[in-house]
Amino acid sequence: MIEVVAELSRGPVFLAGEALECLVTVTNPLPPTATSASSEALAWASAQIHCQFHASESRVALPPPDSSQPDVQPDSQTVFLPHRGERGQCILSTPPKILFCDLRLDPGESKSYSYSEVLPTEGPPSFRGQSVKYVYKLTIGCQRVNSPITLLRVPLRVLVLTGLQDVHFPQDEAVAPSSPFLEEEDSGKKDSWLAELAGERLMAATSCRSLHLYNISDGRGKVGTFGIFKSVYRLGEDVVGTLNLGEGTVACLQFSVSLQTEERVQPEYQRRRGTGVAPSVSHVTHARHQESCLHTTRTSFSLPIPLCSTPGFCTAIVSLKWRLHFEFVTSREPGLVLLPPLEQPEPATWTGPEQVPVDTFSWDLPIKVLPTSPTLVSYAAPGSSTSSITI
Repeated sequence: MIEVVAELSRGPVFLAGEALECLVTVTNPLPPTATSASSEALAWASAQIHCQFHASESRVALPPPDSSQPDVQPDSQTVFLPHRGERGQCILSTPPKILFCDLRLDPGESKSYSYSEVLPTEGPPSFRGQSVKYVYKLTIGCQRVNSPITLLRVPLRVLVLTGLQDVHFPQDEAVAPSSPFLEEEDSGKKDSWLAELAGERLMAATSCRSLHLYNISDGRGKVGTFGIFKSVYRLGEDVVGTLNLGEGTVACLQFSVSLQTEERVQPEYQRRRGTGVAPSVSHVTHARHQESCLHTTRTSFSLPIPLCSTPGFCTAIVSLKWRLHFEFVTSREPGLVLLPPLEQPEPATWTGPEQVPVDTFSWDLPIKVLPTSPTLVSYAAPGSSTSSITI
């Protein structure tokens, strides 16, 4: 029996273009007092990162698979296929790397191996939607002699910041590495530089503040004015807005605002409408504020963007966009007053009306949500960084 443990050194969340580092420890769990006949051996171990794509058949019409692709013996248990047994298609993978060959461990002995790979920048972000799913995993395959391959899968979350794939790492000729032994140090510098550049771009895109005002009206007049200071946010930030109802000519009885994502299947992949066909557009509400606002002059709200959510993105099959969805309930009666008079000549009993004729309408305001620091996401919404399997 051999125990294999994979541990991600910096948590399970990464930015596309960063280097993933994983420590793989192989242990013979038998006590050291066991006989030498209890030593265990593995023929080899290899590691690879891949992205698995799965689409809902009721929402997405995918083209038939390409039969011209060569067959790599998918049914063979001795071929290393990281996506073996998983649903969907493998749309992205890194080259496999061999960790070791012909490993023998005595009772109580363990050995550790370091795996490092740069996450591809051309792939989609991690996403679990109603129409499609993009799932990243680090898969480690191990095999005993004359035995099937055992797979250890480590789930990853990948954030994508558009534009980083076009940036080239600056090389200073005076300090450029001339020895292959300096390659690891140079990789660490590049990873740190990429994270710093991503942080600067995110800060520049989300720090600009300028008051934007929107007049809200229905068919009978002005309801109020909505104000927001920016339209680009990062994961974990709060969307803050103000609503001025004092200038309106139509009484607003209640309003609600929801922070939503809109997942839309691209037209060429949409299912034709018919029996059993789900809609090509789906909405998910991440935060909501509701308020009764009759006789309210000014109010505000704050909606947090969850760190576990996915920033906006677009692929050939699906797009994800963020928005603020408003719903207003207004009175049909002009000059509606539901408060008792301030001055009465004699005591009287006052009751509000039992029914008020109302109208409802909605309004959508698009916003943009970008990634944030992967370290912050790992710290605030921790996931498992260690996976293990026993062979």
